[in-house]
Amino acid sequence: MAKATTEFICTDCGASSPRWLGKCPSCGKFNTMAEEIIKPAAPAKQVKTTHIRQAKPLSEITYERYNRTPSGISEFDNVLGGGIVAGSLVLLGGDPGIGKSTLLTQIAAHLSETKKVLYFAAEESCSQVKMRAERLNLKSEKMLIINETCIDNLESELDGVEFCVIDSIQAVYTDDLSSSSGSVGQVRECASRLMRIAKGRGITFFIIGHVTKEGALAGPKVLEHIMDTVLYFEGENQENFRILRAVKNRFGNVAEVGVFEMTGEGIIAVTDYSGIFLSESRGEEAGSAVTPAQTGARCMNVEIQTLVSKTSFGLPRRMPLGVDYNKLVLLLAVLEKRCGLNMSGFDVYVNAMGGIKLNEPSCDLALCAALASAYYGVPVDKYTAVFGEVGLTGEVRAVSYCEKRVAECVKMGFKRVLLPAKNMKSVTKYADKISVVPILYVNTMIKTLFKTEK
Repeated sequence: MAKATTEFICTDCGASSPRWLGKCPSCGKFNTMAEEIIKPAAPAKQVKTTHIRQAKPLSEITYERYNRTPSGISEFDNVLGGGIVAGSLVLLGGDPGIGKSTLLTQIAAHLSETKKVLYFAAEESCSQVKMRAERLNLKSEKMLIINETCIDNLESELDGVEFCVIDSIQAVYTDDLSSSSGSVGQVRECASRLMRIAKGRGITFFIIGHVTKEGALAGPKVLEHIMDTVLYFEGENQENFRILRAVKNRFGNVAEVGVFEMTGEGIIAVTDYSGIFLSESRGEEAGSAVTPAQTGARCMNVEIQTLVSKTSFGLPRRMPLGVDYNKLVLLLAVLEKRCGLNMSGFDVYVNAMGGIKLNEPSCDLALCAALASAYYGVPVDKYTAVFGEVGLTGEVRAVSYCEKRVAECVKMGFKRVLLPAKNMKSVTKYADKISVVPILYVNTMIKTLFKTEK
């Protein structure tokens, strides 16, 4: 049988070359040649076989229930959709030093108490992993550890293993490719081999992936379509709080967010978000507003802070963090055209507290309230929450999960909530617990909060 060979394929145009080239001769792009294994075609079979019909109507397909295993960290289970699914591939990406290895070491130690777990350490020695486990006071006597970088030697170690941690995918390689570990071809081939093992033997793999300076998973995006779940571990190294975000999940909601705190005893789940996404001094200074944001299956109050200052340049700056730039520009145009707030001569800075990203349209009205507060120099009451979608005509449109948002405001001790008038019917039962103010237009909200004549 002919031996498999390798060839370099351009990831943009598909052109092939027997050797690596810095510039693709076909499309002219740089650094797009990736090594791939080219297997020889199998000889044609002379005997004609009868094809067995395998396709079934959807009504005849039986529903498969996935058994979930608790990881020992509640926030991690919530992001996954309720627990770890057997035979799945979970990719955990994040900046260096953010705590990826620490988090998965804690999970592996918890699982090893009742399951057989293998920690495949490609970047650290076995003694380094043991030192980390002892520093975190983990019961990890039963956890198996191997220091190896060749993925070809992994399969022989997986007898009876139910969970396996790969630390990291950029440090492992296969002998079938001549390129170095971390290259596009190596990462893709190693991930594909892990996928075949996971689906064939029902082993769950936790794969650590590094993140580049641009914030994308190092190597290629080819990892994401292979994985069942893709998680990003985010946060600043100088801060103790971390956010775990799901960007892909075949077994759960991709909008879920988990909050963690880095302590001397490891990473712990945070269930009380009031100290993370809300500042202690809110209501004292102008430019902030609180909105109940829906993230997956839960609702949490998040403070939006804004700063409006006179510009020193011909073109004013717009710098949002945690809020979409185009959304900010759109709402500034609505405030200027429909509400008379002249923002053209001011620099505008926006920040969502705690490093969370607000992508849902229900945060529009709170952002407008924070911008108007900074513009007028009048603070919004600390016990007032705002939510609603804002249209280009200045109207406030209805949003989903209205009842859940108001319930969260009641739980957190807020006394007043401004919401779309079209959502009033669903929250009448909270009228005796919190002051519910219906809003039809953005200028009505500004008059209500700041008592302006506009």
